Amino acid sequence: MKKKQWYDYLWIFSAIYLFLGMFNILFAWIGLLCFLIPLSIAIVFGSKAYCNKYCGRAQLLNLLGSSCKMSRNKNIPALFKLKWFRYGFMIFFLIMFGVMLFNTYLVFAGQNLHQVVTLFWTFNLPWNFAYRGTEVAPWVAQFAFGFYSLMLTSTLLGMIAMFFFKSRSWCVICPMGTMTQLICKAKV
Repeated sequence: MKKKQWYDYLWIFSAIYLFLGMFNILFAWIGLLCFLIPLSIAIVFGSKAYCNKYCGRAQLLNLLGSSCKMSRNKNIPALFKLKWFRYGFMIFFLIMFGVMLFNTYLVFAGQNLHQVVTLFWTFNLPWNFAYRGTEVAPWVAQFAFGFYSLMLTSTLLGMIAMFFFKSRSWCVICPMGTMTQLICKAKV
């Protein structure tokens, strides 16, 4: 049996992140590490080491799917592996990230938007208990609500893929994985 390394426990970070966001939405800012670290590793080292070794979400999905036997362990549809599908999915997520940034800018510029966690870009969740509205500038909270929405949605998509297919099926279509792969290919 392989000896566990420190990075084998990064799944705890993902679980704590999602948990803390339920109590104070401002913890959503910590999720930026899940964007900055993989991009930095890909840019500096030309490596997908984050995806392969350090991604807490992938570890969490593997733990739930394989160890807890919550996965049907079926192969993912060939469609998910197609380049145009993965790039399209990445572009869709980048557009949603851009919309989130634009909404944050609108609040920064003085507009009053409804701060809400949106699941699957459609369903507003009653998350007003996670922020009292007085701790930081409104745009900081707006970003947190939007970013947490993105992270929660992508985690749930990962869990749905994990349930119907293999544990780490999400990794095949993960927008961050596709982006780091593009960076690594460009560095060659």
